[in-house]
Amino acid sequence: MRKFLALSRSTHGVLDIAMAGFAALLWLGHFPEWKVLLVALITAGAGYTAIYALNDLLGVKVDREKFAGQGINPGYSVEASDLRYPIAQGKLSLRSGIVWFACWYAVALVGAYWLNPLLVLVVLAAPVLEAGYCMLLKVTYWRVVVSGLVKSLGPVAAVLTVVQRPDPLLLALMVAWLMAWEIGGQNVPADWNDVEEDKRVGAKTIPVTFGPRVSGTVMLLAIIATLVLSYWLPAMSPLQLGMPYQIANLAIGVLLLLVPGVRLFRTLDGRLAARLFDRASFYPVAQLVLVTVFVLLN
Repeated sequence: MRKFLALSRSTHGVLDIAMAGFAALLWLGHFPEWKVLLVALITAGAGYTAIYALNDLLGVKVDREKFAGQGINPGYSVEASDLRYPIAQGKLSLRSGIVWFACWYAVALVGAYWLNPLLVLVVLAAPVLEAGYCMLLKVTYWRVVVSGLVKSLGPVAAVLTVVQRPDPLLLALMVAWLMAWEIGGQNVPADWNDVEEDKRVGAKTIPVTFGPRVSGTVMLLAIIATLVLSYWLPAMSPLQLGMPYQIANLAIGVLLLLVPGVRLFRTLDGRLAARLFDRASFYPVAQLVLVTVFVLLN
């Protein structure tokens, strides 16, 4: 079972689910009824499990090239298991991985239909975008935009679960905020950490294409955009989120994103890219805890 969980990067997946929970509570303003909450959790868990597994299934050939000879790189604390990339390492068969993905993806489809038939479109879009992201590895660094879209699908699905007709402009604002967090706190730091392996396979990532200085600038601008866009998050909620929320929200962004981001920008030390990735991975959990407090207070 550990091999399958490693295939789906379960630790990281759980952290990402927190962002979907945050989005649902923010837009709804209270906890949904227990049946909806239970099915939503199962569906979200199945969806993230399937898509993370799909990433490794689609990238198995490239992953084998990356780690040939020198072995797997150290990675980050949220994905530090020696069982990472189990198929590429030969610790899990490709067939088993496909079955694992298919089962969880089927659960996600069924759960999405029960929650809101419109969600099926989101679930169907997820593997298409993920496949596009993987296929663009050796084509263009603009795949970072696709990564942001993939990461925003979970929270968008969460909103559609609890709000029948969300405001399109506010939904677009949330997607922009999520994409900025993904690009600045996750994608660029992850590619920075893997730059030597990516050079080996001819990958077209921002760190490989432009080097550390431009990568640091893109990362920092994306993080600043995340903090700025987060200021308008209360507009999406029926909750009375005043200055105490804004102060706490800013503090979370500064501690988990801006501080490690500025350190990386100043030093251009690749080891600090992994540290930023780790800190940014807990940003969804911190946001979920924050909005939960205000839901309970209200």
